[in-house]
Amino acid sequence: MSYELTGKLVAKYDTVQKSATFKTREFAVEKTEDIGGRTITNYVKFQTVQDKVSIIDRVNVGDEIKIYFNIKGTKWEKEGKVNYFTNLDAWRIEQLGQTGGSKGVTDTEYMEPLDTFSATSPDAIDDLPF
Repeated sequence: MSYELTGKLVAKYDTVQKSATFKTREFAVEKTEDIGGRTITNYVKFQTVQDKVSIIDRVNVGDEIKIYFNIKGTKWEKEGKVNYFTNLDAWRIEQLGQTGGSKGVTDTEYMEPLDTFSATSPDAIDDLPF
C-alpha cells in the first residue's frame, strides 16, 4: 500500500552505509493540524533506501513537501527475544513551495515531482497479457 503526507521538512540526515550493498537516509517532517480548535503538531521520521537516498537532496529544511511512502514492518528474533520494527519508506517527494529560495515558488504553486519509484510504484502499468 502507498500513503502520502504533506508537511514541512525539519531535518535531513546523512546517508548511512549499513553494509557493502545497503544504504539508508532519514529525514523528518513536521505535520500540523487543527483538530477541534486545537493545534496538534506531529513529527514523522521517514527513511529512504538504496537509489532513493538522494531524493531529499533537492529540498531544503523549511520547505513544504509531499511525501509518498510505504509502511514496512519487520520481525526480528535474537536469543529467544522477538522485536518488531516499522519503517516509513519514502519513494517520491514533491516540493510544494519554498521558504525564501531564489526560485520564488509560493506555497500554492506546484513543482514537478523530484523523483518517482519505478517498478513498484502504484502508478506502474501492469503489462501482463492476462
